[in-house]
Amino acid sequence: MTARSGLASMKKTFCLKTAVAKEIRRWTVALAAAACVSAVHAAAAPVDVPASAQPTKKPLTVADVLAGSTPADWRPIDPQSTIYMDLPAGRVIIELAPQFAPHYVANVETLARQGYFNGLWVERVQDNYVAQWGDPDAKKPVGNAQRTVAAEFERTSRGLSFMPLAEPDTYAPEVGFSDGFPTALDPKLGRAWLIHCYGMVGAGRDNDVDSGGGTELYAVIGQAPRHLDRNVTLLGKVVQGIELLSSLPRGTGAMGFYEKPEQRVTIKSFKLASEVPEAQRTPLEELRTDTQTFTDYIDARRNRHEEWFKVPAGHVDVCNVPIPVRARAAAGH
Repeated sequence: MTARSGLASMKKTFCLKTAVAKEIRRWTVALAAAACVSAVHAAAAPVDVPASAQPTKKPLTVADVLAGSTPADWRPIDPQSTIYMDLPAGRVIIELAPQFAPHYVANVETLARQGYFNGLWVERVQDNYVAQWGDPDAKKPVGNAQRTVAAEFERTSRGLSFMPLAEPDTYAPEVGFSDGFPTALDPKLGRAWLIHCYGMVGAGRDNDVDSGGGTELYAVIGQAPRHLDRNVTLLGKVVQGIELLSSLPRGTGAMGFYEKPEQRVTIKSFKLASEVPEAQRTPLEELRTDTQTFTDYIDARRNRHEEWFKVPAGHVDVCNVPIPVRARAAAGH
């Protein structure tokens, strides 16, 4: 090999190595860029996390639901349809249900305006059943009111606002709530009626279905006596003060009647709230039963998630859903 040919060979080798090196650098840069792009996509792509490792939404308790409610979830209790029954121990507040028993409610309102119940008594307290008040001798004049009114055991379901429960019921095809009242419904018959849950208020009667009128009233103070549904006219419910009735001494006579006059509890006054001076009223509001908040409240009652509960029931009874009631803020506050 001559010196010139050796030099040419060395140049070729150098150029080849240089080209290979450049190609290697080019691929190195390309691979690095691809790796960066893959890393960006990997960071942006969702990561499959086992369900057991994913954070779960904390189940709501009853207190959580009520704490998260808004003013629109509550409705004021109308003084025009509210009775204040003042006893020596305090005030029992009754919300009337004219949408279910319009004639009975009108008659009770007339009796209240005339002061019929003032000075009468709680005359009967039967354990796990009812507390009843009125005139045990049925002699007090009723004035412009009526002594008896045609029974209003049920009404048409047409036009009724009704929020049904999912659970089946022993006594009715469907149960749920209508304007805050526990209600049963028969879609086939198109009929609806109020339910004898704790605190419900009804009108006593004799054997004749039309023998009541509201001069004798009672409140349920025990396990819901559902066998009374559609056998007695229900006309309202106690929204505050039921403990003043349920804690009274039980009567020792038949059906819990007090045997001696001195055992009776005197009714100091029985008035429509609208006829009580505003400064003496007890303004209340009640959780609406036609809202998502109430649906959440029912589920929180159905599946109790408070720490004390270990086995949620998974079901709820219509009479085990007490409607929350609270003091209403004064206007302007």
